[in-house]
Amino acid sequence: MNPPDTNRIMVIVDDLFFAAKIGETAKRGGIVVNFATTEAGVLELAALKPSLVILDLNLNSLQLLPLISKLKSHPDLQQATVLGFVSHVQGDLKLQAEQAGCDVVLPRSAFSQNLPEILQRHSGR
Repeated sequence: MNPPDTNRIMVIVDDLFFAAKIGETAKRGGIVVNFATTEAGVLELAALKPSLVILDLNLNSLQLLPLISKLKSHPDLQQATVLGFVSHVQGDLKLQAEQAGCDVVLPRSAFSQNLPEILQRHSGR
């Protein structure tokens, strides 16, 4: 059995459509997700040692590229996978996110299509 902290997933989105989609998919799978939209909220949730951080790279309320670097160097998140999603036409942003330390960057469509599998894989279930 996995320790409880590996069953947590941090979601950093402010788009209500994606927040609802992620929340409902997680609920159906019995997976714990925690949402944050501020840097203070992100750092607070980091203490839960999530196994996955999902990041909307089009989030406007945070400076995302510096945040990705902070996430990757945070002691409670060093084992976490940072997964970003972005519009398929934003190749420059995808590259910048990868250079900042994002482990995986998916187009929104692929993220949506594979969301149940992504959550299951990283939930420890």
